[in-house]
Amino acid sequence: MKTFAPKMVLFDLDGTLIDSVPDLAWCVDAMMKALDMPLRGEAAVRNWVGNGVERLVERALTNDLNGKPDAVLFARALPLFKQLYAENTSGRSFLYPGVGEGLEFVKSLGLRMGCVTNKAEQFTLPLLKDMGILDMFETVISGDTLPVKKPDPGPLFYAAGWFHCAPHEALMVGDSISDVKAARAAGFNIICMSYGYNHGEDIRDYHPDAVLDSMVELKELVKA
Repeated sequence: MKTFAPKMVLFDLDGTLIDSVPDLAWCVDAMMKALDMPLRGEAAVRNWVGNGVERLVERALTNDLNGKPDAVLFARALPLFKQLYAENTSGRSFLYPGVGEGLEFVKSLGLRMGCVTNKAEQFTLPLLKDMGILDMFETVISGDTLPVKKPDPGPLFYAAGWFHCAPHEALMVGDSISDVKAARAAGFNIICMSYGYNHGEDIRDYHPDAVLDSMVELKELVKA
């Protein structure tokens, strides 16, 4: 089994550390109800998340992973969703089993730790705080921190620069094709979690360096 000895570890948020779909799905359906449109349900939303709030709203309005809604409808829906999600960011969400132990293990090795997500900062920081893990990270790079977001490698390069770390000394832990593409483009190693959000596809099909069922398994792969 491949092992890693990074200087820096970046963690994705949704689908990697936290199952945020219960809150997102509740907000999607509340938005749809307010727009007098059909509810979508948690199963559909689980396949749509991972590319930021704007894409989630577009997918909900069209009931299609690749859908683009009418511009007027989208302009009505987006602020409605943002207001709902600002008020319902974490009440139904939860840390995946093993996340706390996995983060504590990486920290115990003395490695630098950051979080990089496509979720906007106004939702990211309260969610991390409410889940009790905000203080684990030296830096948090959100979906609106930079002009680009994953799968663009920009956020990963930014983190490497922030930590004064070369890309080959960095490890990304994520769950989706966006994480794999960003890591490969940035020259990072990439571990993916099997349980996350990847639009219904098996993340193994995208050939990350390793796939784990629990973050506790980091103890077998990551060394100081």
